[in-house]
Amino acid sequence: MNNHEISIEVAGHIEKKLFDIPYCTQSPSQILDIWYPNEESTAPYPVIVHFHGGGFVVGGHREDSLEPMLRAADRGYAVVSVEYRKCKESRFPAMLYDAKAAVRFLKCHAAKYHLDPDKMALWGPSAGGWIVAMTALTHGNPAFEDLEMGNAGYDSSVAAVVDWCGPCGGFLEMDEAFKKSGTGKPNHNLPDSGESQLLGAPLKGIPELVRMADPCVYVNRSMPPFLIMHGARDAVVPVEQSVRFADTIRKTAGEKKVELFIADEAPHHGRIWWHDDWVSDMVLDYLDKVLKP
Repeated sequence: MNNHEISIEVAGHIEKKLFDIPYCTQSPSQILDIWYPNEESTAPYPVIVHFHGGGFVVGGHREDSLEPMLRAADRGYAVVSVEYRKCKESRFPAMLYDAKAAVRFLKCHAAKYHLDPDKMALWGPSAGGWIVAMTALTHGNPAFEDLEMGNAGYDSSVAAVVDWCGPCGGFLEMDEAFKKSGTGKPNHNLPDSGESQLLGAPLKGIPELVRMADPCVYVNRSMPPFLIMHGARDAVVPVEQSVRFADTIRKTAGEKKVELFIADEAPHHGRIWWHDDWVSDMVLDYLDKVLKP
């Protein structure tokens, strides 16, 4: 990820924002920001919850990958950006515990923050795409949720998911895809890769744990609808990851549960296409359809 701070211009456009709200107390990383529409509403706001990328190792909840999501504030959405424990602080599945704790916190305090808990979508790029996919697909699964982190009376289900270029087709599949396509370097199986650090060992030696971290395993007919977007020339996460993930959803949950868009010649991330208005417009049109029927 670029890991550049959000621009002053974008941040300044939004008048009301609440920063560094703790959603849990185990780590200083467990905080979130809420960005509100400038136009006030008597009705609670539908919510987009952003989880940043960074290969499970770096990144931050106020980096510039948030900028496309913040355009949603001009269309009546509150945007929540969540920080979480990365793998150098705590390994899999800790960041999923954090993600679900954040969702439960937002539902518990929805009235306080003027949010609609029934109209909540998750949106994440790259590693954040994996986080939002796993969070949505495994809600209620005790292997991926620690209710002792707070607000146990609330569930972590969500109404929609947007996965941008996430490694959601099986970690061990990535290097094989790059070897065939030549689009990127096959380095995900190395001991120091983000995925190996996330799971605590080189991927090839832990196939059971790799399978446990594969979103395709948890696809089900009651899952929320997904919009999956990926660059065809992605040199970090092969586009085949999203193709396999979308195919699995279609076969298991049905055509209506997934839309896949592959951007011709687009890379993994950055201002080259993520920050183009048409991209965020496509996402927001999709979320309007799902959350504001």
